[in-house]
Amino acid sequence: MSDKSWNQRGPVAESAAPMPEVTDRAAWQAQLDELLVREKAHTREGDAIAVARRRLPMVEVDPSIPVTGERGQVPLLEVFEGRRQLIVYYHMWHAGKPAQDQCPGCTFCNGQVSDLSYLHSRDATFATFSEGPYEESARYREFMGYPMPWYSVEPSRDALLAGRWFGMIVCYLRDGDRAFETYWATGRATEAMGSVYGLLDMTVYGRQETFEDSPPGWPQFWRNTGEQWLINGRPTPQWERLAAGHPDDLGVSGS
Repeated sequence: MSDKSWNQRGPVAESAAPMPEVTDRAAWQAQLDELLVREKAHTREGDAIAVARRRLPMVEVDPSIPVTGERGQVPLLEVFEGRRQLIVYYHMWHAGKPAQDQCPGCTFCNGQVSDLSYLHSRDATFATFSEGPYEESARYREFMGYPMPWYSVEPSRDALLAGRWFGMIVCYLRDGDRAFETYWATGRATEAMGSVYGLLDMTVYGRQETFEDSPPGWPQFWRNTGEQWLINGRPTPQWERLAAGHPDDLGVSGS
């Protein structure tokens, strides 16, 4: 099954697709150079925000808070895997629902975290904390081919969330047997987990989502209601996993 056949709207016919105006290379490069000034300012502002982030205070958390992984119940401290830093994505879960009904946004975020060695080389562990039961959600991890350590936080969700919600990134720091929260973010900040949107933002048609300010007639198929991560009722990458023969049975009714 090709990518185009998964698109419930179908690709825009080439003859009907709008395009930018055509100019010569010198004029084109001149406008790119103007844009580069803004891009550099954007990069420097991002660096400045990161400087401020590194100087935030932190909050101590109970290092013995239990989570459940492939070795059973372990304390939060073990999730660090001996490293000083821990980055956790809190994965929303719909208990008792089949794979096709699981959170497409969390699937989008987690699915872009692949090679963990770069994080490990910076003394940082990446893990996912699932809202749902371990056996059920771990089957989803296996179906999707996620490489990161996977834990259920069912018995400890209130202590870990501290009034927040799933679909967030939390950064922790370990100092011996003590653990601290240093930063958390949600919403569009989770785009930092992957390259998809960054790459699409460089293309002429962008993300093709309805919130974008694009020229008239530009393709904007996707509404920002969660459907931007779905094709034919399933989180988009599930189709490729199914086509490759990976079973999506989560051991629940309807799987």
